[in-house]
Amino acid sequence: MNATVSDEQLVDTGSLPWIPIVEGIDYRLLFTSHETGRWTVLFRCQPGSAFPLHQHHGAGEYFVLKGRMVYRMGEARAGAYGYEPLGVIHEHTGFPEYTELLFTNYGPVAFLAAAGAVTTLLDYRLLERLAADAEATP
Repeated sequence: MNATVSDEQLVDTGSLPWIPIVEGIDYRLLFTSHETGRWTVLFRCQPGSAFPLHQHHGAGEYFVLKGRMVYRMGEARAGAYGYEPLGVIHEHTGFPEYTELLFTNYGPVAFLAAAGAVTTLLDYRLLERLAADAEATP
């Protein structure tokens, strides 16, 4: 089966707004799939920023374009690729220097309180809503 013309996408990422997601971390929304829940973003992380405790409710893949990311697997520098399986928990994912990474997740990421309760569910719906709000704000 061939893809239809409407299935193809070409995104000028430079024209997309940077949208805050966590303090010091912004994203550009590149793709979402309502059918699978998959989403792809470009993250821009300021020095000293971090993602708090979270669990992947879908496998994820990343590619570090600039800078470096430090998390339980070690240090991922520019050019590093990583795969994060379904269910993995990351206590802290930090960015000691300015970092950009391409990230695709095949489902939601749940940010957790210390006791394990979900505080925020980062999924394609939330990413789309925040992007729509950013576009509506002059």
